[in-house]
Formats: sequence, C-alpha cells, structure tokens
Amino acid sequence: MSEQNTSVPVTRPLSWFDHAAALARLKEPGWLDDLFASVVARRPALLIGNEWVEAGSERVVETFDPSTGRAVGRYAVADASDVDAAVRAAEAAHPAWAALSVEERGACFVRLADLIAEHGTELATLDAIDAGLPVERMLNDVDGMLKVLHRWPGFAAALRGDVMPTTGGLHYTRHVPYGVVARLVAFNHPILFAVKGSLAALIAGNCLVLKPADQTPLSALLLGDLIRQSFPPGVWNVVTGDAVTGDALVSHPAIRRIAFTGSVGTARKIQASAARDKIRSVSLELGGKNPMIVFPDVDVEAAARNLLFGMNLRANQGQSCGSMSRVFVHEDIYDEFEAATASALGELTLGPAYDSAVDMGPLISEVQADRVRAYVRSAIDEGARLVAGGPDDPRLPAEGHFVAPTLFADVAPDMRIAREEVFGPVIALSRWSDLDAVVAAANDVDYGLAASIWTNDLTTALRTADRLDAGYVWVNDSTTHYWGMPFGGFKDSGLGREECMEEMESFLQHKSVHVKL
Repeated sequence: MSEQNTSVPVTRPLSWFDHAAALARLKEPGWLDDLFASVVARRPALLIGNEWVEAGSERVVETFDPSTGRAVGRYAVADASDVDAAVRAAEAAHPAWAALSVEERGACFVRLADLIAEHGTELATLDAIDAGLPVERMLNDVDGMLKVLHRWPGFAAALRGDVMPTTGGLHYTRHVPYGVVARLVAFNHPILFAVKGSLAALIAGNCLVLKPADQTPLSALLLGDLIRQSFPPGVWNVVTGDAVTGDALVSHPAIRRIAFTGSVGTARKIQASAARDKIRSVSLELGGKNPMIVFPDVDVEAAARNLLFGMNLRANQGQSCGSMSRVFVHEDIYDEFEAATASALGELTLGPAYDSAVDMGPLISEVQADRVRAYVRSAIDEGARLVAGGPDDPRLPAEGHFVAPTLFADVAPDMRIAREEVFGPVIALSRWSDLDAVVAAANDVDYGLAASIWTNDLTTALRTADRLDAGYVWVNDSTTHYWGMPFGGFKDSGLGREECMEEMESFLQHKSVHVKL
C-alpha cells in the first residue's frame, strides 16, 4: 500500500515523460507479466478519505482484457452506503481545501504530475490491458495529463471577480466552489479523463468523488495510490462500480454539481436522476457523428491519411466522440480519395493492445464489437459498397473483441451508418457536388460535436465553418485539442465546455456583494 500524505506537498517543478524509456521498460523481459500479476493480486477496494476500504456492499466483480476476452483482475462495486461515505469524506475535507490558495492547491497538482511521470508506463499499460487501447498511443495520454496538471493552476490564478462602479456603494462579485462534485468518466481514455476531467473542479476549490467506467477501473485504482501521496485526505475520492453506483452518486443529496463524459443514453438517465429531488448543475460531454467535408482543391493523399487520425483508429479504434466517421468528398476527387483511404487502412496492423508494435487494439467488449458488426451488416444490407475491412478481413486475430477498420463508399444519407454513432472503426464515404446540399447533410443529425473542413481556400473554409452545427471545427486538421479553446458540442453532443476558463467557472458559483457606503 502506498504511503499516505496528510499535508500539502511542496515539490520540484513538473516532470515530463520519457516515451523512449517507457517503451524500453515495456519490452523488458518479465515486466508485462509482473504488471498482470500485480493486477491479479490487488485487493478490491475504494479510495475514501485517502484510505483503501472494502466496499460495504461486499460485491466484487471481474474486469477483462479485451485483447483476449479473459478476466485479469477484480474490483469493488460501491453501493449507496459506500458512495455516501465517499461524499461525506469529501464534505469533511472541503472547508480546509477551499481555504487554500491557488498556489497551495497547485502544489498538489505538481506533486501528482511528478508521480504520474514516474508511473506513466504502468498507467498507460493498464489502459491497454482493460480498455484495449494501443499502449504506445496511451503514452500520449500521459503527456496530456502532465500538460493540464501544469496549466490549470495558472488559469486559476488569472480568475477575477467584477466590480461595478457606482456612487454611494460598492458592488462586486466573487466565486464560490460548490463543495463536492461528482465526476463520471468514459472508457475510451480512462486515465486521461479521470485526471483531466477532475482538475478544473479541484483547482476551483471543490472536493471530488470520481467514478471510472465499469469496464476500465484499473488505471483509476493506481491513480488512487498516487492521490494518497499528493492530496490531503478526502479531497479526491475514487469509487468503482456499476450503474447503481453511478445513480447513487448523481442523486446524493450533498452533490450539487455533476460532470459526465459518455453516451447520450446514460446522460439522459443522469439528468433524470439528478433532477429527482434537487436542482443540480450538470455538464455533459457526449457523442458525435462528425462530418469531414473535403473540397476538390486539397492534397488528396494528405487528407486521406489525416482521416485515419481523425477517426482515432490508432488511439481507440474509432471509439471516440470526436471521430470523423462521415466523410463527404467532392465528386471531382472522390475515386482518388476512396482509393487512398482504402490503401491507408490496409496498412494498419491489429493485435493485443499492450504490444507496442500494433496500430489497433480490440473494442472494449464483445457487446460493443457485436454492436459495431451489426452496423457493418446493416450497411451492406442497405446497399453501401464495402471497400475495405469488413467481417472477413484476414487481419482479425483469432481471440479478442476485434473489428477491422472498415470503409464503406456510396453511403446514402438515410442509412444507419450515416446517421447513428457507431463508436467503432467504420467510415461512411459520400459524394457531393453542391455545397448547400452537403452542409445540409452534415447538419442533418442529432449530434453537433465536431467537424473537419479540407480546402486551400480560406474564405470557403471560414464560411463553411460558420454554417456547420458543431462546437469544435478544424480546417485542414482534425482530432487535435488546443488547450484553452472551449471543447464541447451542440444538440445531443452535450452541455457545457471543457479545457478552458469556462470549464473552471462552471465549477464555481457567482456571488454578488453590495455594500452601501
């Protein structure tokens, strides 16, 4: 068990993560076997008040390696009494945490960054083991955590209230934290979302109860070990569990602020539970059916290769809210783009996610893999033309929850793969010639998260960007997030914005004070 910290640490400046050293460690004889053994040996427990405690429910379930389909470890399932204990621990810690300066809270961030850099190889590999995410790309998630741990304290130090000038009085505003925040995260970037998604609330002076996705508890449990060494007791708690755990958390009477990353269906349930007996503030980062519009003046090869990046195929097999799964290509370059995309997809390798040589790992579960396969069958049945991948792709491993990277051409706007979020490695290619028509088609879905425009004409790019119903638009790029720019979507893609000052402010309440002089 990790050494417990009971005070605010003061540490050296932020450490950066050495990818080469991490990959070398991953390839050391026996290192991966030892990590698997540590997962098996870990006692199922919840982090409550910086103590690892057994779940009052006494329920323990298995977690699985989607690369093989086999169980690799166990985790505790928190019930309502466990959630209440975690919330009460956070409530008890809140007055002292809120009273700290931004610099003092930031010192905890720096200490955690040091620990994440030290344990980055394990964190990345744990996400490969129980999420099926290619380990080399998960090293990038370690970089992402370190960057935001470094940046949030600076953002928080820049926060100011307002003063309204008037005669005979003083009128000013200040920011007040909610108290205890519930944070529920998705399976497709487990450790990145667990850390990145919690920091704005914490630096704003809130305490927090984190619930990782039920498919991917492993890296959050190691994070709990690191929290114990870097944050005061009760500030940041971790409860693993299932949908019942999540419902107990979002409906807890002491929780007034909830943040969730995941599916639209789960978000609706959270909204309903949150409104059951209280008025709660809820932010949601949800799904997408994102369009990529390719104009005829582009470098076709470059755009086609960026599509693989935009689909997040090498990061999470297309299991991403930001994947560019609908691709509208101008008729003048359609055939060339189709051929270039098929060629690029054909170069991808599939295999166990903890093999640093593979490009794509498995999907998160057999249920998800079957769901994606059903979309592939429906596209074939509805008349889309299968260009690459599909159910008979020879690259598919014999075991594990794998789906080949699949390209369909001549996709009509009423087909399911053109309208519904597949959340897998399936690309729908459509031809266009009229700009008004393609913009209308791009907007004609229930989602509005992101979009990508490919053209060398800046005027065309900016005018098209203005017409798209999307919260985050790239021109001649995709997928990359620029920290400080608000990330979030329109319509069913969510509520609120992340990775920006607005995110931090959303975890604060505004108080107006009026002084008569």
